[in-house]
Amino acid sequence: MSDAASAHHPKDLAHHFESYEQQKQSSLLGMWAFLAQEVMFFSGLFVCYVVYRGMYPEAWALGSQELDWKLGALNTVVLLISSFTMVYAVVGAQRGNRKMIVWGLILTILFGGIFLGVKVVEYSGKWEHHLVPGPHFEWHGDPAAGKEVEMFFGLYFVMTGMHALHMVVGIGIMLVMIPLAWRGKWTKNNYNFVEGFGLYWHFVDLVWIFLFPFLYLLALAGGGGGH
Repeated sequence: MSDAASAHHPKDLAHHFESYEQQKQSSLLGMWAFLAQEVMFFSGLFVCYVVYRGMYPEAWALGSQELDWKLGALNTVVLLISSFTMVYAVVGAQRGNRKMIVWGLILTILFGGIFLGVKVVEYSGKWEHHLVPGPHFEWHGDPAAGKEVEMFFGLYFVMTGMHALHMVVGIGIMLVMIPLAWRGKWTKNNYNFVEGFGLYWHFVDLVWIFLFPFLYLLALAGGGGGH
């Protein structure tokens, strides 16, 4: 790029892009590529879950009965609300309104924190009742199903744990975004990062929409009651 062109090149447009539209499309393409590999990762876990559920349906129902579907439903509502607050932040970025971005991110962090707090309560309960897979796992139901129930909880902790890890990473990124947004980092012409992160957060919410019925509502669908 010549010195003359550089002088007229907007500061919020990367030097290797010729227009804001090109910059936006490149940014979104990168995010969709990232989300595609995330879909493949979680798809592997869901396939594993479905295969073992087909092999041990009774044990899977017994394990699901140990989960509190009411807490799962509460977290589902919390995450759905966080999706709306994230949309609020993205709309603020599109309008160049830094206050909307900041408040949208703060509220999203708040609801994300509530979700993680509920998970801590759930995990603590499983630890107290020795339902964490490993040498201290105890199953006081049908002894013949003990190993299979332990497998259920193994997948439960892997799937929900990886989901929670994605949320922790997301909250960490938002904590960095807030001061940048307040200083006017993103404008009406360049809000790609906020929009891309919004897609990430919606993906995390979508994963939970599948985890909730797969793990928590299995017992109810089979006629069992949750604790």
